[in-house]
Amino acid sequence: MITDVVMFFVCSWGLVDVKTVSVMEGDSVTLNTDLTEEQKYLLIQWMFGSTRIAEFDRLTQTNSTYDGADERFKDRLTLDHQTGSLNITNTRTTDSGLYKVTVISKETSYMHFNLTVYESLQSILSPESSSSCNFLSSTCAVNNVSVNQTEDANITELHQPCSDHIHCCGFIETVIRLVVSALVGVAAVAFIVYDIRSTRSEARLK
Repeated sequence: MITDVVMFFVCSWGLVDVKTVSVMEGDSVTLNTDLTEEQKYLLIQWMFGSTRIAEFDRLTQTNSTYDGADERFKDRLTLDHQTGSLNITNTRTTDSGLYKVTVISKETSYMHFNLTVYESLQSILSPESSSSCNFLSSTCAVNNVSVNQTEDANITELHQPCSDHIHCCGFIETVIRLVVSALVGVAAVAFIVYDIRSTRSEARLK
């Protein structure tokens, strides 16, 4: 607890370099210390929050990684003993947080990494989640995983040829019906006018 408070104030005073790193869930990420092989150190130690997760002791040549709380980092950490960089594979959103590295040599130096792991699209479109869609005035409830299949099926349906049972040419048929109705109306008016004129002519002749 005291160490965290001290580190907080050191960071606030600008004496600790804080790097911001972001990665997509499932990808690997390396937190680079920028140390070179020539920069000899006695001990390097990585912390996630207040939990030790990796360290290398040059005197004993011991390279150790730890699973962390709830074994969240199990089999996913690799520490480069030459550069002191920490690699995390198959990242998860729970890996987001503050990583602190302490390098002990002639002098002790500190670095902080603020890691953010973003949720992947595959997780968002997981089988557990579902949504509703409205396509051509038809409401359908689909699982997000099969959205692409549903869209393909709708596109295929739009390109089906006309048949006796599927009226896919409804617009053209409607226009034809309107034209025919108009012609019939015009013919009916012409017939009525002709009939009236014929009746008047017969009346005059009488």
